[in-house]
Amino acid sequence: MFDWTRRSVLRGAASLAASAAAPGWSQSGKAAGAPRALAVAQIVDSTPGQLDVSRDFLIGSRAGWQEINKQGGVNGRTIQHLVLEVDGSAASLRGALDTIQKTANCVVLSGTAGDRAASELVALLKQDQHDMAHVAPWLQNSDLDGDPRTFPIFASRQDQIAQAIKSLSLMGVPEMGAVYASEQEYSLYRKDVERASVALKIRLLSFKPTGGLTQLGKGLNAETPRILLFLGGTPELVQFTQSIDKQARQRYVLALADVNLQTLMQMGASRHTPIMATQVVPMVNASVPIVKSYRQTLARLFDEPPTPQSLAGYIAARYTSEVLSTVQGALTRQTALLAFQQRQVVDLNGFRVSFNAQGRGGSYVTQSMITPDGRLLG
Repeated sequence: MFDWTRRSVLRGAASLAASAAAPGWSQSGKAAGAPRALAVAQIVDSTPGQLDVSRDFLIGSRAGWQEINKQGGVNGRTIQHLVLEVDGSAASLRGALDTIQKTANCVVLSGTAGDRAASELVALLKQDQHDMAHVAPWLQNSDLDGDPRTFPIFASRQDQIAQAIKSLSLMGVPEMGAVYASEQEYSLYRKDVERASVALKIRLLSFKPTGGLTQLGKGLNAETPRILLFLGGTPELVQFTQSIDKQARQRYVLALADVNLQTLMQMGASRHTPIMATQVVPMVNASVPIVKSYRQTLARLFDEPPTPQSLAGYIAARYTSEVLSTVQGALTRQTALLAFQQRQVVDLNGFRVSFNAQGRGGSYVTQSMITPDGRLLG
């Protein structure tokens, strides 16, 4: 039986936040009217397919902004962390953006999560010609790189796929299957996967779950590639691996940064199928200074385990703060946007943000793996 426990708990947390402004979802510096406060807005998608990433990313961002305020804020000004939850609809996203526009002290959008909301927000900002920077979103879509208002600092989905496939191509793997968690993932991500496979000369066979993931998994046969790239979230991957658990042929599953391997193990993913996932940030137990700072801050503020997604949220807050602090004179939406548009190289205590010609400031990709005996290797 597929275990939806984690996602159900997260939905409960989201509902509580929406109705009662629970501290698990929002954190403020000074009151909104305080003269010295600046607001940084963060949009988070609470729909079931995005909530796993959004929740952890938000926790990391909250930790980052609380630490920044403890250290004096930005140029001596307290940061009000304004969190706006959306439900996946265009009307909800439009309403959140309207609220941000009416918040006079809000100077920047930072850390939009997850990928669908971030992608839709890029289009909305472009359509309305807003003068606000959209910084460090969980934006996996490489097609949107180069937007003058959006500044992604994490590796794109195509970069992640290329890294995963490259390791296979070096081993002489001639073909790979691509499994999509839903029709929506299929329509959104298929082009990225196909481009990466063509570039690395690996034959690709795509699987669209028209009858559901369990049926798809049970229908795999001897002709199906042994290496499968999974496009979807953590609970969906659990469901898929459980469906292929008893097949005689050994499968190897590759997942991308939306998947949390620690949670995957807790939810009961098959231990008979080796699973590898890309990460767009260092391992959470790495000795990199910013990772150490993240772990210490998280342990001090929240009863939450370190995850790659919350580390990404923490890095997003630190990067946003670092660039805002370079603004000379009045810090407004316009001056903040100009500062980010310079796309300067920033070293965040070991995590380097350096923009390429396409306007993306991140290409860092690493991988971790669950072995058949249940160990997590990075």
